[in-house]
Amino acid sequence: MKLALVSAVVVSAAVGAGVAGVIASSSNSAAPTTTVVRRVTEVTGGTPASFSGSLSVAQIYKQSVPAVVEIKAVTSAGGSPFGGSGATEEVQGTGFVIDTHGDIVTNDHVVAGGHSITVTIDGGHTFPATIVGQDPSTDVAVIKINAPASDLHPLTFADSSTVQVGDGVVAIGDPFGLSDTTTAGIVSAVGRTIQSPNNRPIFDAIQTDAAINHGNSGGPLLNAAGQVIGITSQIDTGGNASSGNVGIGFAVPSNTVKQVVDQIISTGHASHPYLGVDIETVSPALSKATGLPVGVEVVKVMKNSPASKVGLRAATTQSAQAGGFPTGGDVITAVNGQAIKSDDQLIQKITALKPGDKVSLTVVRGSKTLTIQVTLGNLS
Repeated sequence: MKLALVSAVVVSAAVGAGVAGVIASSSNSAAPTTTVVRRVTEVTGGTPASFSGSLSVAQIYKQSVPAVVEIKAVTSAGGSPFGGSGATEEVQGTGFVIDTHGDIVTNDHVVAGGHSITVTIDGGHTFPATIVGQDPSTDVAVIKINAPASDLHPLTFADSSTVQVGDGVVAIGDPFGLSDTTTAGIVSAVGRTIQSPNNRPIFDAIQTDAAINHGNSGGPLLNAAGQVIGITSQIDTGGNASSGNVGIGFAVPSNTVKQVVDQIISTGHASHPYLGVDIETVSPALSKATGLPVGVEVVKVMKNSPASKVGLRAATTQSAQAGGFPTGGDVITAVNGQAIKSDDQLIQKITALKPGDKVSLTVVRGSKTLTIQVTLGNLS
């Protein structure tokens, strides 16, 4: 499946004359966990959204659009063939206000590398923005503008864990620079895993058929009460990265966004729990072919990682019977007493914790079953 980020490159101009140490085998894993003192506006204990008996799309738009902003970021596009300082691009995306201090949430890929960022709020006023913090691992960023509190109309976050397939949703954004465009649809699926800009998995993404196009990046996906359940971030283009919406869009879930935003506003960055291994799933078929137990094989241990400090062992050989599958390493079969049967399950268990947490790993090493205690590190 080919996923495309949905910020839009508005302008390209020539200037001048003529982490390793991850817990996934093929991608870095990360998720926000640290609790901080100042929290963004949120709604807890929400109920599944449904347009039946709730706000209409028009009502959701009317109450929510004052919080939605257009973001333009001037970024470097690489060296210019004519010499000088290189080319620049103006990337356009969307964001939304989360408090009366001027904090705005958007996607990291909208502002990544931006050296000049402007925000146009409802009513047409434009303000320069500064970056409070960025987290490419979850594709979340917070920027800030110095605007009067009376011009700022924050949105609230809902609990994304309550979202159900079939719930009505509304997306507001600036696709192709068309400000305050509203589309509506349903939640097509929940629990999707998408990849962040730095190739780490983002879990529990919300899939929707509400039209999302280039320029929608960073905009809110709203439930029937007008609360944010996610940030619209990616579309499935059917293998053509230049295509527009084909009815399959994805949003970073609000629970992930809230955790990251809390950390960024408090400390300027987000931290993530860190085990320090590359892993591969030992499926029942691979178990039969290799003799390994069903679970997750450690194929690499990062130097000076928490895993290396407790002596986890990496694969040393390959199985000819299983197409060269790595063997000889520890196989993790449980975390804190809960069975693990895939790399995704292990990643989710670890990322649900926080740096400094102690974790009990059940490990099969040859003919022995061991219990290994490890203290998770901090991957910023």
